[in-house]
Amino acid sequence: MSQSYTEAVKWYRKAAEQGFAGAQSNLGVCYENGQGVPQNYTEAVKWYRKAAEQGYAQAQSNLGGCYYNGQGVPQSYTEAVKWYRKAAEQGDALAQYNLGGCYYDGQGVAQNYTEAVKWIKKAAKQGDAKAIEVLKQLGEQ
Repeated sequence: MSQSYTEAVKWYRKAAEQGFAGAQSNLGVCYENGQGVPQNYTEAVKWYRKAAEQGYAQAQSNLGGCYYNGQGVPQSYTEAVKWYRKAAEQGDALAQYNLGGCYYDGQGVAQNYTEAVKWIKKAAKQGDAKAIEVLKQLGEQ
């Protein structure tokens, strides 16, 4: 079965407009990646924020990424950390890894190696390949 992003966007939008966080997050992904719609970071942020404010971890993580990279919003490591933390505390491995990276580099938070390793280890325990590799490089397996 071939993927039809245009069709997916149609259905995500119907559900998103009714307030379903998963659909809002997925619609954000479509806008971020230009799948089924023209790429539009501002629209991606709009939909991620709607889902993130409902506590949807994947959207919180993605919104953090938008702030980290300055895509669709002014770049802010502090805001990135805020959203990464919300998702990380819910067990989102990517957010845990990214939050660890922020602590490691001192971006949006005071640099803290112990805190960095703590979050990266949480991501590694979930099988996040990048986190596992970083821990090996740091000698923290």
